[in-house]
Amino acid sequence: MWNTFVGKRILGFKYAFRGAWMLLKNEASIQVQAAIAIIMTGAGFYFQISTMEWIAQCLAIGLVLSIEGLNTAAEEIANFVHPDYHNKIGYIKDVAAGAVFFAAITAIVVGGFIYIPKF
Repeated sequence: MWNTFVGKRILGFKYAFRGAWMLLKNEASIQVQAAIAIIMTGAGFYFQISTMEWIAQCLAIGLVLSIEGLNTAAEEIANFVHPDYHNKIGYIKDVAAGAVFFAAITAIVVGGFIYIPKF
C-alpha cells in the first residue's frame, strides 16, 4: 500500500507532521512564533475580524512559521557540513535569518493593518 501514489502522500504527510512537531518541540524561535500565532488567532476572534483579514492573518502566520522552519533547516545543514566557524557558513546563516526578518516585518505590517483601526 505504501508504494502507491496515495500511500506515498500519506507517508509524506506523516514525515511533514513529524518535522513540524520536531520544530515545535525543539526550536525556541518556532515556539515563540507559534505562541504569537495563538495570541493573534485569539485576537482575531476577539475583534471579530473579517474573512479577508483572517486570510491575510493566516497567510502572514504561515509565512513566518514556514520561513522560520526553512531557516532552522539551513542552519542545521550548515552546522552539519561545517561545524566550526566559517565566513561562508556565517553568511548563509545570516541570509536565512534575514529572510525570517522580512517575513516577520511583513506579518507585523499585516497585523497593523488589521488591528490598529480596531483601537
